[in-house]
Amino acid sequence: MDSKQFWWFYLLLTIRYVVIAGLAFVVFYKLFPARFAKLKIQALFPKRKDYVREVGYSFFTFFVFAFIGVVLSSDAIRPYTRIYTEVADHGWPYLGLSVVLALLVHDAYFYWTHRLMHHPRLFRLFHLTHHQSTNPSPWAAFSFSPLEAVVEGSVIIVIALLIPIHPLAILLFLLFMTVYNVYGHLGYEVYPAWLVNSRLGKWLNTSTNHNMHHKYFRGNYGLYFRFWDELLRTTHPHYKETLRKLTGTGQAEQPLRK
Repeated sequence: MDSKQFWWFYLLLTIRYVVIAGLAFVVFYKLFPARFAKLKIQALFPKRKDYVREVGYSFFTFFVFAFIGVVLSSDAIRPYTRIYTEVADHGWPYLGLSVVLALLVHDAYFYWTHRLMHHPRLFRLFHLTHHQSTNPSPWAAFSFSPLEAVVEGSVIIVIALLIPIHPLAILLFLLFMTVYNVYGHLGYEVYPAWLVNSRLGKWLNTSTNHNMHHKYFRGNYGLYFRFWDELLRTTHPHYKETLRKLTGTGQAEQPLRK
């Protein structure tokens, strides 16, 4: 294994996480929690020990992610992927399209692996660590067990095998994935009513959607979009009502029965 490459990958992953999750945490949890109080999905805040646990597991997750990056870049794997290095091979419009395709592949991959990890025989081994954050903060975005980290990180290999993709497109995809993952664990609903009620917006996953998954452990398995949840009827029955209260009247989510 190329140790220098590994540590460069690890440094890039941790810096990206600290900057994006850290900025969200400072703004919503330290500087302006009162200003955004009406957007808080769960009234209580996580405890200090929760933040420490989330950051600790995330830093370990990046060891796994960096290793996967080295494997993908290795001579043993790279020739079998569809990664290309010359933008002219497919053009700039396709490069942009490939980011969208990668997001669609990731969304489907996430939904099905996520549901699988909720199977009683797999949950404790794979997914329990992440669900210790029943009231997640931005730091929970990558708080995974080692086994779940392997599952989550392997999506980039799946994408590279399925579609032609340029390294720049991979970087853009990973950046968007991180931002959206932090938003999903933000603990606040920042999407405005006009967006979530629009034709496109109603299919977007929201922080409310994923927060309810963490709270109730069932339903709302999607990542970027709600296509799979709606198609397979796994949307939490009170999701739309809870989202309406947060984006409409500004009322926080009321206690719901499982």
